[in-house]
Amino acid sequence: MVRMLGKTYDAQVCSIARALEVIGERWSLLIVRDALFAGATRYSDFQRSLGIASNTLQARLDGFVEAGLMRRRRYSEQPELYDYLLTDKARALAPALVALSEWGDQWATDGEPPILYVHSVCGAGVTQETVCAHCGRIDDPTEIHAEVGPGMPLDRRPQGT
Repeated sequence: MVRMLGKTYDAQVCSIARALEVIGERWSLLIVRDALFAGATRYSDFQRSLGIASNTLQARLDGFVEAGLMRRRRYSEQPELYDYLLTDKARALAPALVALSEWGDQWATDGEPPILYVHSVCGAGVTQETVCAHCGRIDDPTEIHAEVGPGMPLDRRPQGT
């Protein structure tokens, strides 16, 4: 497993912790954001948009390729240059990024949202919701609790489960 943070969460049996090992560094989510929503594919696109240090950007892109979030496609022989294309694994982060943006709009932005996410087919706004399979939308997060799932190792399960 690729560990982008240089720190592991081995003591945590949690998919959030596992995801953070791959995409938890702040530049990582911004790179994925630019690729998903702004169409960035080239090293120079990310460099220009983010102003990220070259060594950090290259390390993140290499790590994404290794983790299966991106694949490289050569577009120039001399000099040797590559596009960095998102895989389905990375595109699946779109709902999480929309949700994180909505949180930022509510709690970390003064005034109006700086960026709006729009459905390119019809032009309507895009939002992320938490939905119960039975009741529909959940507006009160205190109504959500965590339970032991089938992937929890037997030695980590609470007594009686």
